Parts: sequence; C-alpha cells; structure tokens
Amino acid sequence: MTIGLSTTTLRLLATPACFRLLNFAVQTQFKMQNGSKNWTTSQIPLKNNGLALITGSTEGIGYEDALALSSAGWSVIMMGRNAQKGAESIAKIQRINRKAKVSFEKIDLADLSSIKAFASRMILKGHAIDLLINNAGVMTPPKRLETADGFELQFGMNHIGHFALTAQLLPLLRKSPGARVVTISSIANREGIINFDDLQSKSSYAPGKAYSQSKLANLMFALELQRQSEKHGWGIMSIAAHPGVSRTNLLINGAGRWSIAGIVRTFLPFLFQPSAQGALPTLYAATSPEAKGGLYYGPNKMMETRGYPAIAKIPAQAQDVNISLKLWEISQELAKVEF
Repeated sequence: MTIGLSTTTLRLLATPACFRLLNFAVQTQFKMQNGSKNWTTSQIPLKNNGLALITGSTEGIGYEDALALSSAGWSVIMMGRNAQKGAESIAKIQRINRKAKVSFEKIDLADLSSIKAFASRMILKGHAIDLLINNAGVMTPPKRLETADGFELQFGMNHIGHFALTAQLLPLLRKSPGARVVTISSIANREGIINFDDLQSKSSYAPGKAYSQSKLANLMFALELQRQSEKHGWGIMSIAAHPGVSRTNLLINGAGRWSIAGIVRTFLPFLFQPSAQGALPTLYAATSPEAKGGLYYGPNKMMETRGYPAIAKIPAQAQDVNISLKLWEISQELAKVEF
C-alpha cells in the first residue's frame, strides 16, 4: 500500500518544530519503557504507620492523594481553609474505605500566622511526618490580589506559603527516616521567569505570567530543598511533580467559571484527564521506591499533559543553581523562616 503525502505535509514534517515534537515523542517512549510505565495506585506500598500531610486536599488532586494514601494504610491529615469541606471530604473517603485514617486541620496558606499556628500545633503533638505534599494552589485570578502579608496571591500562596510550611515542619520531617516532601508544580512553569525586580507583580500584573512564576518557584524550591538536605544531612528526599492537564476546579476557582479557561474546563471536560489520573505523578513521587530525590515527575504522553508517571522535563530556568539559591534566600526573608 502506498501512502501519498502532499507537498505541504512534507514541508510541515521537515520543520524544526516537527523534529522537536518527534524527538520528544521518542524520548517519552523511552521513559515509558525505562521507568514507571503504566504505574498506578495499585503499586503504592502498604504503610500502616505512616503519617502524610497534604495541603489543599478537600478536592481535586489533593483529595485523590488522600484517598489513595489512606487506602494504602497511611494516616492522612487533610489540610485546607474550609472545615465543612474537610468534613465532607473525610466522610466521602470513609464511605469508600471505612477503615481510612483521615483527619482535617485548618490552615490558610495565604496567611503566615495561620501557617505558624498550624506548625505549632503539629510540633506540640510531636509526631514524625513521613510525607508532606505541597499541593494547594490558586490559579490566574483576573485581578491582582494579595495575601494577608501583602504578597501577590499566587506567589504568596503557591510558593511562599509552602516554603514557610516546609521550613516550620522540618524538625518533624527529620524525625522520620526517609521522609519525603513532594511539591506540586505545573507545565505552566515552562513560561515562567523569576522576576526579582517585581516578585509581587506590583508594577505589572498579568494573571498567567504571575501563575507561571509561582509554579516555576515551586519547582526551583523542590530542587533546592534536595540540595540543601544533602548539604546539611537532613535525610529528607525532596521531589517535584505536576499533574499535566487535569479536570479539577483550580481554573474555575481562580480565573472564574466564565473566563475563557473556565468555559473550556466546564463545557469541554474531555480535554482534561480525570483528577485521579492527574494525581498519579504526585503519588509516584510520594511512595514509589523508584522515585529519586531532586527529580521531577509528570504524565508521559502528549507533551506531558496526560498519561502515567515518568520523569518530566525540567525547564532551563529551573536548572540555574545560582538563581535557585537566590530565590531560596529571598524566600526565607519573606516567609520569616530559616531552615
């Protein structure tokens, strides 16, 4: 059988963009064959005495994380701002698994005093933390908003909030041999730039640009935390992950239901993979014996927008160690913490 290709098609196939796409597809297939091909929650090791904390876990990816981990025997603390939603999420999980060990703790990651109060409660209890998943986030509010401490909301909540939380929980993480911190980034980080001259987007606010900066900061924090752990002997494994393009309420809650992104999410749901599928890279990073500190995991298909866990591409700007260290030092000042 002969397959005829038009001149236009041949020209398209010869473009640099097409070659890059084909090269990416080959690399992705290699990753699928040499790593976590079709890894699912059925492969989460049972852990009947592990304690996991998950921010933003009353819905979406965080809820799926809590459900999967509690089903594998973990004790899970679901964290969020709304106690009623927390109670509803716990009830939902326990209807699925009556033996699930889940509880809720209130925290507002857009308020450093709330983070400090939560960490103080945990320190007082003294339980070692085996796993911290920095999952909560806000995405592209159309107008510039600020946290309780005056930070641009996306940078302040997505990055500074989790930075402060991790620092204050460090003593409890260090009490657990092999503790892991998994910080959630996004494929939007590819467009991100850390603008040290205007981290809070005061001079110019563009919702997508600010979001991309915050998710790039998440990734850089995860990588730098691994380097700091190795340098100081903390014994903590820090890993980054992203969910691809998943069907959650993040777009609706941030940009709004009637924004372009919100309309697409509402009326074209088939373009987004289910949130349970989007949670797989996080769960792989959190539990798989094959996951490595200092790496970044995401879906393995369609330019990392969907699929099963595999090593994700780290954008060039996140690989700059000097910029990462500068961001680390500035973040300590802004969050009023020290590691």
